[in-house]
Amino acid sequence: MKCFLVVPAWLPEEIFSAKTAGSQINYWQPLGLLYIAASVREAGHEVRFLNGAFMRNAEIMKEIEKERPDIVGLYSTTFGWKKAKEAAKAIKEIDRNIYVCVGGPYPIAMQEKCLEDCEWLDAVVTGEGEYTLVEMMERLSEGKSMEGVLGTVYRDEAGEIRKNPLRPLIEDLDSLPFPARDLLGEGAIKYVPPPATYKRKPVAVMITSRGCNRKCLFCFQIDKTRKSGIRYRSVENVMEEIELCLEQGYREIKFIDDTLAANYDRAMRIAKEIKARKLNFTWFASACVSQVDKPLLEAFKEAGCWSILFGAESGVQRNLNAIRKGITLEQTRRAVKTAKEVGLKVLTPFLFGIPGQTYEDGLKTIEFACELDPDVANFHALTPFPGSELYDNIDKYGTMSEDPSDYTYQGAAFVPYTMTREEIWKLRQLAFKKFYSRPKYIWGRIIRMRTIDDLKAALKGAKSLFWLWVKGDIFRKDKGVT
Repeated sequence: MKCFLVVPAWLPEEIFSAKTAGSQINYWQPLGLLYIAASVREAGHEVRFLNGAFMRNAEIMKEIEKERPDIVGLYSTTFGWKKAKEAAKAIKEIDRNIYVCVGGPYPIAMQEKCLEDCEWLDAVVTGEGEYTLVEMMERLSEGKSMEGVLGTVYRDEAGEIRKNPLRPLIEDLDSLPFPARDLLGEGAIKYVPPPATYKRKPVAVMITSRGCNRKCLFCFQIDKTRKSGIRYRSVENVMEEIELCLEQGYREIKFIDDTLAANYDRAMRIAKEIKARKLNFTWFASACVSQVDKPLLEAFKEAGCWSILFGAESGVQRNLNAIRKGITLEQTRRAVKTAKEVGLKVLTPFLFGIPGQTYEDGLKTIEFACELDPDVANFHALTPFPGSELYDNIDKYGTMSEDPSDYTYQGAAFVPYTMTREEIWKLRQLAFKKFYSRPKYIWGRIIRMRTIDDLKAALKGAKSLFWLWVKGDIFRKDKGVT
């Protein structure tokens, strides 16, 4: 059978401010879809991947009309749900016999509601899709219904919505084939993180584990109970994929585990194994500030890690406690200081709109960001993604936008009872202005410039900073920002 996996078309300006998109835009390798593609191909089926980040909707539909796949799997975030519905409709207008299913964060959280909201969809994949989509294709090839296919909600022949039990999470991650990055073709070079967050191109995205055992208020995990905790790939399996990426020409790897240091000993083994094998690549990882120390960070650095992200989130301990972050301000200070001492660049995201947060708390968070002085700081609006505890208990914490286009970390989709949406917009703009206008920061960027990419990133940042000072309320949605 022939399968198309599709990210519906979208534009950067639909997520980021048109004035600052140049310094914020990023394109991630769609790791989940590439894992699914590999599993579908391993089962003997033909598969193609079409990414709406680089194709317009008309181009995608032209390919579908030309090749008439048996099944199309659409990917959808909350922000992208409207576009996924439009894509499903367009596909069915091409050929009603094409089976159209949808997966991704939003469908996993909403499940049967997606079918209720979109008559053009045939099914929803409600969890990890590697085994589920393969089984769905086997059913289609045999002319059978989806009854009993774990991890699906589907529309039966009479048009009624049926829900199968959830599929157990995949425990043996080593059993999965590596992501089918070859499907990206020559376009692989287009997939780059935001400016100043990578050293070399092309950049591969990799995940060495799945799941999280922490319980942050705003985080969505398939395993809501956290009973499965974190499922780890073996170190040997991770090394095999790293070596494959290097053979494929990648020069940097971005590890996107929620925290690479969740298992300290394993993280140390990964770093030491990279060094022992003398693998020539630079890499980036995220870690929780409570899980790292100088020996681990030194091991990361010696193994080629050049930058690390710490989720600082707030400069007010009460705000951190409210989102159940499980860290202290002092732990953040210590982790950032230690990482800088060993020679790592540090990235720290912060949140505005935390339940119970006041405008004054937001100002303290900006001061804290400047005190930490990371190499890159980002300032987001807390977003109640469907499936998170914040979303499920919204009335307890504040109000929520009904516009899916707000759910991007940019649009202030959530407003706590202690703040206004205007205050969140104002704090974000003030934070970027104050942090990136500091003479110490500007001079540091100038003296650290080494490559043409460094210069390009600096110029994009300067342009964004110009508009942050010139234009008031740059993050307001009614100013053309989503």
